[in-house]
Amino acid sequence: MANYSGIHQTSLYKACEGSAFALDFLLDSLNCSLSPRGSNHESEISFMEEERVVYELQDHVAVVTLNRPEKLNALDLPMLHAIDAVGSELAQQPEVRCVILQGAGRAFCAGLDVVSVMGSEELNTSAITQRTHGIANLFQRAAWVWRSLPVPVVAAAHGVVFGGGLQILLGADVKIVHPDTRLCIMEMKWGLIPDMAGTQLMRHAVRDDVIRELTYTAREFSGVDAVQYGFATHLDPTPLEAAKTLALEIAARSPSAVVKAKKLLNAAPYLDAAEGLLHESIEQQSLLGQHNQMEAIYANMQKRKPAFKDYREAPASEAES
Repeated sequence: MANYSGIHQTSLYKACEGSAFALDFLLDSLNCSLSPRGSNHESEISFMEEERVVYELQDHVAVVTLNRPEKLNALDLPMLHAIDAVGSELAQQPEVRCVILQGAGRAFCAGLDVVSVMGSEELNTSAITQRTHGIANLFQRAAWVWRSLPVPVVAAAHGVVFGGGLQILLGADVKIVHPDTRLCIMEMKWGLIPDMAGTQLMRHAVRDDVIRELTYTAREFSGVDAVQYGFATHLDPTPLEAAKTLALEIAARSPSAVVKAKKLLNAAPYLDAAEGLLHESIEQQSLLGQHNQMEAIYANMQKRKPAFKDYREAPASEAES
């Protein structure tokens, strides 16, 4: 299990002087660790020591909650580590067939807790080009982990979705937002650029000129605008309930076909036509005649609920054993 108890908080009051915004995001501690509680995979809850991230697993759906509501779920280093740890843990659990991502309290995520992060002894700004988490650094991993997760992620957003919070939202496969949600590519306000995988995620869903305008201006936009622009998929006055309905529908499908479909869709934008067509055929061949594919056929013909086997990518001989 991940343990980050060695992180220490530095004093930032002098740096925060005269900044109400900065003071609002000041933390007491940067200590965190991941520890699971309970062993029932059909209903399991895992907590961070300070509950930065919480997830509950039931009916093959993991509901992941960014849980720092008193700070509008602003991202400090413990939360970034927790997101990475939880995402990595869920990726290794075949019983997880879909994930819901939400924020506790009044917001999805207010973005980076600049004061806490910049004041941390752990941060080395000269090292952000180092690939510490696969192809990403820790900050990018917080968004990219959801895109790279083997199963679909449905985000349910409300309140504010600013900066890094927006980039995390974009990592989800499907984004359901409340109409009154406030969103913003906030980084330009602080003289920065979106660097938590946002440029790689936005470009697949949003028109280039829209991305450029919102990046250059840091203009806020609504949930209604987000759907129109492509940042979000659906509007709903109860986004979490809508996300649960969709997640259960996905979880009821063949888990091996869903995993293969996400793998294929993630790769498709980076392949030329010949590579993409071959990739389709390879993944389809790996599904044909396997237990879950045959079970989908029989269950449909017999008009019954399918009994699928849990699935994660593995050598062909082990994939559905």
